[in-house]
Amino acid sequence: MDQLDALEATIRQRLIADPDSSYVARLAAKGRAKIAQKLGEEAVETVIAAMGDDGAALTSEAADLTFHLLVLLAHAGVSFDDVRAELARREGVSGLDEKASRSA
Repeated sequence: MDQLDALEATIRQRLIADPDSSYVARLAAKGRAKIAQKLGEEAVETVIAAMGDDGAALTSEAADLTFHLLVLLAHAGVSFDDVRAELARREGVSGLDEKASRSA
């Protein structure tokens, strides 16, 4: 099991934990819109870090972004394996072609 799989398993367990004892449970109790908002905030912080010249800051923000993405996916019942499968489906397909196929 890699670190993302282990983190996903932990997040899934904590989704149903006591909100007084778990950040994930507390965030989940606020609903999917709040989780999505937090993901958006982390995305903005990641972009800001990317604009700087501090690799450590970018790494830290990317970790926060990934964590909150996994929380959102788990809350929505989507696994990281589902994301991996979608990425595998797209492998070898031009990004331009893939994007065009979504608008067709």
